[in-house]
Amino acid sequence: MEAMNDDLAALQARIDRTNELLQRMLAEVAKTPSTHAIFVDAGYLYAAAGRLVAGTEDRRAFDLDAEGLIDALIDRARTIFADSRLLRVYWYDGARRRIHTAEQQTIAELPDVKVRLGNLNANNQQKGVDSLIRSDLESLARHRAISDAALLGGDEDLVSAVEAAQGYGARVHLWGVEAPEGRNQAEPLLWEVDSQRTFDLEFFKPYVSRRTAPAYDPAGAARPTRENVRFVGAQIAAKWLAARGREALVELLPGHPYLPGSVDQDLLVEAEGILQYSLRGQADLRRALRDGFWEHLQTQY
Repeated sequence: MEAMNDDLAALQARIDRTNELLQRMLAEVAKTPSTHAIFVDAGYLYAAAGRLVAGTEDRRAFDLDAEGLIDALIDRARTIFADSRLLRVYWYDGARRRIHTAEQQTIAELPDVKVRLGNLNANNQQKGVDSLIRSDLESLARHRAISDAALLGGDEDLVSAVEAAQGYGARVHLWGVEAPEGRNQAEPLLWEVDSQRTFDLEFFKPYVSRRTAPAYDPAGAARPTRENVRFVGAQIAAKWLAARGREALVELLPGHPYLPGSVDQDLLVEAEGILQYSLRGQADLRRALRDGFWEHLQTQY
Protein backbone atom coordinates (compact mmCIF):
# COMPACT_ATOMS: atom_id res chain seq x y z
CA MET A 1 0.00 0.00 0.00
CA GLU A 2 2.84 2.36 0.87
CA ALA A 3 4.48 1.63 -2.49
CA MET A 4 1.26 2.54 -4.30
CA ASN A 5 1.02 5.80 -2.36
CA ASP A 6 4.61 6.60 -3.23
CA ASP A 7 3.90 5.98 -6.92
CA LEU A 8 0.84 8.23 -6.79
CA ALA A 9 2.83 10.94 -5.06
CA ALA A 10 5.59 10.72 -7.68
CA LEU A 11 3.00 10.89 -10.46
CA GLN A 12 1.36 13.93 -8.89
CA ALA A 13 4.76 15.61 -8.56
CA ARG A 14 5.43 15.05 -12.26
CA ILE A 15 2.01 16.46 -13.18
CA ASP A 16 2.60 19.50 -10.99
CA ARG A 17 6.00 20.00 -12.62
CA THR A 18 4.49 19.73 -16.12
CA ASN A 19 1.76 22.24 -15.24
CA GLU A 20 4.38 24.63 -13.90
CA LEU A 21 6.39 24.38 -17.12
CA LEU A 22 3.27 24.94 -19.25
CA GLN A 23 2.35 28.01 -17.21
CA ARG A 24 5.85 29.42 -17.68
CA MET A 25 5.72 28.78 -21.42
CA LEU A 26 2.31 30.44 -21.74
CA ALA A 27 3.58 33.43 -19.79
CA GLU A 28 6.55 33.76 -22.15
CA VAL A 29 4.31 33.47 -25.20
CA ALA A 30 2.08 36.19 -23.78
CA LYS A 31 5.12 38.48 -23.48
CA THR A 32 6.24 37.83 -27.08
CA PRO A 33 4.95 40.58 -29.40
CA SER A 34 3.16 39.67 -32.59
CA THR A 35 4.95 40.37 -35.87
CA HIS A 36 3.81 42.15 -39.01
CA ALA A 37 5.26 42.72 -42.47
CA ILE A 38 4.41 45.18 -45.24
CA PHE A 39 4.07 43.95 -48.82
CA VAL A 40 4.20 46.65 -51.52
CA ASP A 41 3.23 46.03 -55.14
CA ALA A 42 5.34 48.87 -56.58
CA GLY A 43 3.57 48.73 -59.94
CA TYR A 44 0.25 49.49 -58.26
CA LEU A 45 1.83 52.09 -55.97
CA TYR A 46 3.54 54.06 -58.76
CA ALA A 47 0.47 54.00 -61.00
CA ALA A 48 -2.06 54.91 -58.30
CA ALA A 49 0.08 57.49 -56.46
CA GLY A 50 1.22 59.04 -59.76
CA ARG A 51 -2.37 59.35 -60.92
CA LEU A 52 -3.47 60.83 -57.59
CA VAL A 53 -0.67 63.38 -57.10
CA ALA A 54 0.84 64.05 -60.55
CA GLY A 55 -2.14 63.24 -62.75
CA THR A 56 -0.33 60.50 -64.66
CA GLU A 57 0.60 56.82 -64.30
CA ASP A 58 3.75 57.25 -66.41
CA ARG A 59 6.73 56.73 -64.09
CA ARG A 60 8.91 58.92 -66.31
CA ALA A 61 6.68 61.91 -65.62
CA PHE A 62 7.19 62.07 -61.85
CA ASP A 63 9.63 61.26 -59.06
CA LEU A 64 8.72 59.13 -56.07
CA ASP A 65 10.70 59.41 -52.83
CA ALA A 66 10.65 55.70 -52.05
CA GLU A 67 12.75 56.01 -48.90
CA GLY A 68 10.52 58.67 -47.40
CA LEU A 69 7.36 56.81 -48.38
CA ILE A 70 8.62 53.52 -46.93
CA ASP A 71 9.39 55.28 -43.66
CA ALA A 72 5.87 56.74 -43.65
CA LEU A 73 4.34 53.30 -44.25
CA ILE A 74 6.43 51.82 -41.42
CA ASP A 75 5.30 54.61 -39.08
CA ARG A 76 1.66 54.07 -40.04
CA ALA A 77 2.01 50.31 -39.45
CA ARG A 78 3.56 51.02 -36.04
CA THR A 79 0.38 52.93 -35.13
CA ILE A 80 -2.03 50.36 -36.55
CA PHE A 81 -0.23 47.31 -35.13
CA ALA A 82 0.62 48.92 -31.80
CA ASP A 83 1.64 45.72 -29.99
CA SER A 84 3.53 44.24 -32.92
CA ARG A 85 7.06 44.42 -34.25
CA LEU A 86 8.03 44.88 -37.91
CA LEU A 87 9.65 41.92 -39.65
CA ARG A 88 10.49 43.86 -42.82
CA VAL A 89 9.06 45.65 -45.86
CA TYR A 90 8.84 43.59 -49.06
CA TRP A 91 9.03 45.73 -52.23
CA TYR A 92 7.88 43.99 -55.43
CA ASP A 93 8.69 45.53 -58.79
CA GLY A 94 9.50 44.58 -62.38
CA ALA A 95 12.83 44.91 -64.20
CA ARG A 96 14.29 43.85 -67.52
CA ARG A 97 15.79 40.40 -67.06
CA ARG A 98 15.25 40.90 -63.33
CA ILE A 99 18.30 43.18 -63.14
CA HIS A 100 17.96 45.96 -60.56
CA THR A 101 17.71 49.50 -61.86
CA ALA A 102 19.67 52.17 -60.00
CA GLU A 103 16.49 53.21 -58.19
CA GLN A 104 15.66 49.64 -57.20
CA GLN A 105 19.22 49.11 -55.98
CA THR A 106 18.90 52.18 -53.75
CA ILE A 107 15.66 50.85 -52.30
CA ALA A 108 17.22 47.41 -51.74
CA GLU A 109 19.95 49.02 -49.64
CA LEU A 110 17.46 50.54 -47.19
CA PRO A 111 17.29 48.89 -43.75
CA ASP A 112 14.45 46.40 -43.19
CA VAL A 113 13.58 46.38 -46.91
CA LYS A 114 13.69 43.39 -49.24
CA VAL A 115 13.34 44.05 -52.99
CA ARG A 116 11.88 41.20 -55.03
CA LEU A 117 11.84 41.51 -58.83
CA GLY A 118 9.57 40.10 -61.46
CA ASN A 119 10.14 40.65 -65.15
CA LEU A 120 9.04 43.37 -67.57
CA ASN A 121 7.78 42.58 -71.06
CA ALA A 122 8.17 44.80 -74.13
CA ASN A 123 5.12 46.84 -73.06
CA ASN A 124 6.61 47.53 -69.61
CA GLN A 125 4.07 45.22 -67.97
CA GLN A 126 5.07 43.34 -64.83
CA LYS A 127 5.25 39.55 -65.05
CA GLY A 128 5.62 37.20 -62.09
CA VAL A 129 5.17 39.79 -59.33
CA ASP A 130 1.87 38.37 -58.04
CA SER A 131 3.39 34.90 -57.72
CA LEU A 132 6.31 36.33 -55.72
CA ILE A 133 3.89 38.03 -53.34
CA ARG A 134 1.91 34.82 -52.90
CA SER A 135 5.05 32.77 -52.28
CA ASP A 136 6.33 35.13 -49.58
CA LEU A 137 2.96 35.64 -47.90
CA GLU A 138 2.25 31.92 -47.78
CA SER A 139 5.73 30.97 -46.57
CA LEU A 140 5.85 33.57 -43.79
CA ALA A 141 2.35 32.68 -42.59
CA ARG A 142 3.08 28.93 -42.71
CA HIS A 143 6.19 29.33 -40.57
CA ARG A 144 4.37 31.67 -38.14
CA ALA A 145 6.89 34.40 -38.96
CA ILE A 146 4.08 36.98 -39.16
CA SER A 147 0.68 37.37 -37.56
CA ASP A 148 -0.41 40.33 -39.70
CA ALA A 149 0.34 41.31 -43.29
CA ALA A 150 -0.26 44.81 -44.68
CA LEU A 151 -0.68 44.42 -48.44
CA LEU A 152 -0.45 47.55 -50.60
CA GLY A 153 -1.84 46.48 -53.95
CA GLY A 154 -4.98 46.20 -56.01
CA ASP A 155 -4.74 43.32 -58.50
CA GLU A 156 -7.39 40.59 -58.39
CA ASP A 157 -4.60 38.04 -58.90
CA LEU A 158 -3.55 38.74 -55.29
CA VAL A 159 -6.69 37.02 -53.98
CA SER A 160 -4.93 33.64 -53.97
CA ALA A 161 -2.05 35.14 -51.96
CA VAL A 162 -4.49 36.46 -49.36
CA GLU A 163 -6.28 33.13 -49.11
CA ALA A 164 -3.00 31.23 -48.76
CA ALA A 165 -1.81 33.42 -45.87
CA GLN A 166 -5.18 33.32 -44.12
CA GLY A 167 -5.17 29.53 -44.40
CA TYR A 168 -2.20 29.48 -42.03
CA GLY A 169 -3.78 31.87 -39.55
CA ALA A 170 -2.32 35.23 -40.62
CA ARG A 171 -4.55 38.27 -40.91
CA VAL A 172 -4.23 40.24 -44.15
CA HIS A 173 -4.96 43.98 -44.22
CA LEU A 174 -5.36 45.62 -47.62
CA TRP A 175 -3.89 49.11 -48.00
CA GLY A 176 -4.76 51.26 -50.98
CA VAL A 177 -4.19 54.62 -52.65
CA GLU A 178 -7.12 57.00 -52.94
CA ALA A 179 -8.52 56.99 -56.48
CA PRO A 180 -9.41 60.38 -58.01
CA GLU A 181 -12.46 58.68 -59.48
CA GLY A 182 -13.86 55.17 -59.36
CA ARG A 183 -11.82 52.42 -57.72
CA ASN A 184 -8.27 51.18 -58.27
CA GLN A 185 -8.53 47.89 -56.34
CA ALA A 186 -10.37 44.78 -57.46
CA GLU A 187 -13.60 44.03 -55.61
CA PRO A 188 -12.80 40.31 -55.09
CA LEU A 189 -9.62 41.40 -53.30
CA LEU A 190 -11.59 43.76 -51.05
CA TRP A 191 -13.97 40.94 -50.18
CA GLU A 192 -11.25 38.53 -49.08
CA VAL A 193 -9.06 40.65 -46.77
CA ASP A 194 -9.54 41.06 -43.02
CA SER A 195 -9.53 44.87 -43.14
CA GLN A 196 -9.11 47.65 -45.68
CA ARG A 197 -7.54 51.10 -45.36
CA THR A 198 -7.04 53.85 -47.98
CA PHE A 199 -4.34 56.55 -47.86
CA ASP A 200 -5.32 59.92 -49.26
CA LEU A 201 -3.72 62.71 -51.27
CA GLU A 202 -2.24 64.42 -48.20
CA PHE A 203 -0.42 61.23 -47.25
CA PHE A 204 1.31 60.89 -50.64
CA LYS A 205 1.89 64.55 -51.52
CA PRO A 206 5.28 64.85 -49.76
CA TYR A 207 6.68 61.86 -51.67
CA VAL A 208 5.51 62.39 -55.27
CA SER A 209 6.59 65.31 -57.47
CA ARG A 210 6.00 65.88 -61.16
CA ARG A 211 9.11 66.17 -63.33
CA THR A 212 9.63 69.18 -65.52
CA ALA A 213 10.06 68.28 -69.18
CA PRO A 214 13.43 69.18 -70.72
CA ALA A 215 13.17 72.39 -72.66
CA TYR A 216 14.30 72.46 -76.26
CA ASP A 217 14.28 75.65 -78.27
CA PRO A 218 13.50 74.87 -81.92
CA ALA A 219 14.37 78.47 -82.81
CA GLY A 220 17.87 78.02 -81.45
CA ALA A 221 18.66 74.81 -83.31
CA ALA A 222 18.51 73.79 -86.95
CA ARG A 223 15.62 71.51 -87.80
CA PRO A 224 16.99 68.01 -88.42
CA THR A 225 16.29 66.31 -91.72
CA ARG A 226 14.00 63.31 -91.94
CA GLU A 227 17.04 61.14 -92.74
CA ASN A 228 18.85 62.33 -89.63
CA VAL A 229 15.82 61.54 -87.49
CA ARG A 230 15.39 58.16 -89.18
CA PHE A 231 19.04 57.34 -88.40
CA VAL A 232 18.54 58.29 -84.74
CA GLY A 233 15.51 56.00 -84.64
CA ALA A 234 17.67 53.12 -85.88
CA GLN A 235 20.35 53.92 -83.28
CA ILE A 236 17.80 53.81 -80.46
CA ALA A 237 16.36 50.56 -81.84
CA ALA A 238 19.80 48.95 -81.68
CA LYS A 239 20.17 49.98 -78.01
CA TRP A 240 16.62 48.84 -77.26
CA LEU A 241 17.26 45.40 -78.76
CA ALA A 242 20.58 44.99 -76.96
CA ALA A 243 18.95 45.81 -73.62
CA ARG A 244 15.79 43.75 -74.00
CA GLY A 245 16.71 40.84 -76.25
CA ARG A 246 14.95 38.92 -78.99
CA GLU A 247 12.06 37.79 -76.78
CA ALA A 248 10.96 41.40 -76.40
CA LEU A 249 11.37 41.86 -80.16
CA VAL A 250 9.08 38.91 -80.87
CA GLU A 251 6.45 40.44 -78.57
CA LEU A 252 6.75 43.83 -80.25
CA LEU A 253 6.67 42.85 -83.94
CA PRO A 254 2.97 41.83 -84.21
CA GLY A 255 2.01 45.43 -83.40
CA HIS A 256 3.79 46.90 -86.47
CA PRO A 257 3.49 49.69 -87.54
CA TYR A 258 2.28 50.83 -84.10
CA LEU A 259 4.44 51.02 -80.99
CA PRO A 260 3.10 50.53 -77.45
CA GLY A 261 2.62 53.90 -75.77
CA SER A 262 5.44 53.38 -73.26
CA VAL A 263 7.93 52.36 -75.96
CA ASP A 264 6.89 55.23 -78.23
CA GLN A 265 7.30 57.73 -75.39
CA ASP A 266 10.76 56.37 -74.51
CA LEU A 267 11.73 56.63 -78.18
CA LEU A 268 10.59 60.25 -78.38
CA VAL A 269 12.34 61.37 -75.20
CA GLU A 270 15.63 59.67 -76.08
CA ALA A 271 15.57 61.01 -79.64
CA GLU A 272 14.97 64.57 -78.44
CA GLY A 273 17.92 64.20 -76.08
CA ILE A 274 20.19 63.05 -78.90
CA LEU A 275 18.97 65.64 -81.38
CA GLN A 276 18.58 68.45 -78.82
CA TYR A 277 15.46 69.34 -80.71
CA SER A 278 11.79 69.01 -79.80
CA LEU A 279 9.78 66.67 -82.02
CA ARG A 280 6.47 67.56 -80.35
CA GLY A 281 3.86 68.57 -82.88
CA GLN A 282 6.08 67.62 -85.85
CA ALA A 283 4.26 64.64 -87.28
CA ASP A 284 6.60 64.12 -90.25
CA LEU A 285 9.70 63.86 -88.05
CA ARG A 286 7.89 61.60 -85.55
CA ARG A 287 6.98 59.27 -88.43
CA ALA A 288 10.59 59.27 -89.63
CA LEU A 289 11.74 58.40 -86.11
CA ARG A 290 9.35 55.46 -85.85
CA ASP A 291 10.25 54.31 -89.38
CA GLY A 292 13.93 54.22 -88.48
CA PHE A 293 13.19 52.33 -85.28
CA TRP A 294 11.06 49.70 -87.03
CA GLU A 295 13.39 49.31 -90.01
CA HIS A 296 16.33 48.40 -87.79
CA LEU A 297 14.29 45.90 -85.73
CA GLN A 298 12.91 44.19 -88.84
CA THR A 299 16.39 43.69 -90.25
CA GLN A 300 17.33 41.87 -87.01
CA TYR A 301 14.39 39.45 -86.99
